[in-house]
Amino acid sequence: MNKEQIDAYRDFAKEKLGFEFKNIDLLITALTHRSYVNEHKASVTEHNERLEFLGDAVLELVSSDFLYKNYEQPEGIMTAWRAALVNTEANAAAGEALGYEPLVRLSKGEKNGSDRARHVIMADCYEAIIGAIYLDQGYKVAEEFIHKNSLVKIDEILETESWRDSKSYLQELVQHLDGTTPDYVVMKEEGPDHDKKFTLGVYVRGKLKATATGHSKQEAQVKAAGEAIRKYKKEHPNEFANPSGATKNL
Repeated sequence: MNKEQIDAYRDFAKEKLGFEFKNIDLLITALTHRSYVNEHKASVTEHNERLEFLGDAVLELVSSDFLYKNYEQPEGIMTAWRAALVNTEANAAAGEALGYEPLVRLSKGEKNGSDRARHVIMADCYEAIIGAIYLDQGYKVAEEFIHKNSLVKIDEILETESWRDSKSYLQELVQHLDGTTPDYVVMKEEGPDHDKKFTLGVYVRGKLKATATGHSKQEAQVKAAGEAIRKYKKEHPNEFANPSGATKNL
């Protein structure tokens, strides 16, 4: 890499992360996909999967520590909350907000990959960046980064109840409020086989409650269930007082 290219990573660290890397190669590696190494074997030897492995562990520890110290909930509830905080969707969204996608090194084929593949790559890079920060700056800085970019979402997750299994929760609501069960109907399929998108509707007593699109029927069902839950909350606000049951340590 030339100086101008390396400076782009240095600038990103200063502007978005708030510090200078002692070893900028760690950040560059964190944003290097396996496919890029396969395409540039003569000049690049390391991809981000080892840093991703390390970052995943740091992310889980920091989020677990945060939940344990701040909330008095049983293990099962806190596990579900943690999953919502650090799952692929949450990590990819954090990566999008940081804006490092132009710095991710990919093969030509991966650059033209599906939206879903890109989503996963962004999430993997987020964990790899955490691993790089931990190695370069230490645990405390990595912890601050995670608080700022991941754990800040906890109030939203509890308010929207996105930590719940949407389909199971919707079924409970529909049974309780309407005395029946929801039905999911495929409304549209589009796109090539390797990147197909499904649009599904969720119906209650024959009435459309919500629609959503996903790269699989299951993904679309989960999204549609989430949208339907939000509608039920607006229609029945008294049913959702303190929905998460969260008890916060003072």
